Amino acid sequence: MQSLTHYFLHFGFPLVIALVFFKKDWKKSYLILLATMLVDLDHLFANPIFDPGRCSINFHFLHTYYAMGFYVLLLFFKKPFRIIGIGLLFHMLTDYIDCLMM
Repeated sequence: MQSLTHYFLHFGFPLVIALVFFKKDWKKSYLILLATMLVDLDHLFANPIFDPGRCSINFHFLHTYYAMGFYVLLLFFKKPFRIIGIGLLFHMLTDYIDCLMM
């Protein structure tokens, strides 16, 4: 159930966000929201790279509270930076929910 929830929130719910909040440019917005998953590249610096029992929040450097503060700042800029900020913050929320389910 945890994996299903996690991957739905990473791939399915961004589509809902794009369709509801960015109706005109939903395809472009959805692609931007998906592209924000590149934030997980910071997992490559961890050893092991993937650990199913590890909480990403405040472990990986792009998943820290400092990084999230920067993501909040992106919300105050125009598109596409606002969409990027939304995607990154939603990614952090998804990972936080994953941590709670562990």
